[in-house]
Amino acid sequence: MNEQAHEITDAAPTSLAHLIGQKSVVDQVKVALDAAHEDEKKFDHALLVGPPGSGKTQTAKVIAAMMKSDFHEVLGQAITSPADLNAVLLGATDKAIIFIDEAHELDRGFQTALYLALDQRKVFLQGNRSGRAPQSIPLNDFTLLLASTDEFQILAPLRDRMRLHLRFDFYGVDDLVELVRQRSQGLNWILDEKVLAPIAQRSKGNPRLALRLLQSCRRVSRAEGARKITMTHLKKACALEEIDELGLGPVEQQYLQILAEGASRLNVIASRLGLPTRTVAEVSEPFLIRVGLVMKDDQGKRNLTAEGRNHLSKSSAKGV
Repeated sequence: MNEQAHEITDAAPTSLAHLIGQKSVVDQVKVALDAAHEDEKKFDHALLVGPPGSGKTQTAKVIAAMMKSDFHEVLGQAITSPADLNAVLLGATDKAIIFIDEAHELDRGFQTALYLALDQRKVFLQGNRSGRAPQSIPLNDFTLLLASTDEFQILAPLRDRMRLHLRFDFYGVDDLVELVRQRSQGLNWILDEKVLAPIAQRSKGNPRLALRLLQSCRRVSRAEGARKITMTHLKKACALEEIDELGLGPVEQQYLQILAEGASRLNVIASRLGLPTRTVAEVSEPFLIRVGLVMKDDQGKRNLTAEGRNHLSKSSAKGV
């Protein structure tokens, strides 16, 4: 690895052996890869489902690398017309991999066109006003990988055509420690072993956040002219980004402080935070509820748990 590598992505894994965590997914992909190679066929169509930052895109790239296939990546929301969808499908060669991220953002009409294209191995071009019948163009035998955080926003007929359902989950601290160690070694970044666990603990079970925090620590160390990342650099990086020991940012910390005053409804919390209710419900709340700092009662009010009060108390004592 080049000693001048500065970016986390410069050492991204390219094989299954280098993927950390997600054992069930890795096991499924390994079997599918072995079968595809034995039969000299394409990789099976697959649905990759899980929370943001859990490794879906990276796994798709590893599959393409191990299949030695062309890789075409597109966001679901970027497909806004039939021409956009047809261009993606017609641009794929045999055994190429089309990866549609945020597939639940695809218009339902395009989802229907997509599963029909898979069934018939062709796309249909709309006829003109003269009454001419639609023309069809054959497609190459590509692999479709769909990634989504909400599989049930994808039409059932399209989901059912995905032969593999790969389910990603949040990472444990041990896996995140290994991930940070592996990436820092791949980049030739020197870091104190004591930094690994604290980075993992502040990452909310999310590898993307762990690598982002690692990058922030290195930025601080280089700004100070240091070659080794230490706890001092981690603490300064967290202070700059206002991240506490659980990885909570300013909005999440303020959310907890609002609930410390008493139970409250989502719309009230969102109003006090100055954010849309959907943003609070989908971005700020999930981790707080998952780790037991916040709970919802039968009336939909949010309550601070004993763990939440304890965390606020410790954070206040440390001046976070």
